Amino acid sequence: MNSLISLILTVINLYIWVLIISAVLSWLIAFNVVNPHNRFIYMVSDFLYRVTEPALRPIRRFVPLLGGVDISPVVLILLLIFIQNLIIEYA
Repeated sequence: MNSLISLILTVINLYIWVLIISAVLSWLIAFNVVNPHNRFIYMVSDFLYRVTEPALRPIRRFVPLLGGVDISPVVLILLLIFIQNLIIEYA
């Protein structure tokens, strides 16, 4: 049972990092630091969008934009950390 809990915690931790990388890459694209027409950047951003968007879409319906800033990744990261702590507490 401990290995299953460890695997679940690792997957949650990796997803948190994917969310962080996705947010940073979207900022870099928005501020024209990286070129979204570059094939590699396009593939990475498309992959990150496809992985993170299903979890972020329901949160975006309830959390409004704050001054044009999307805080749904922060809300999801906090929720995932809360779930991690619940798993650790009750395991």
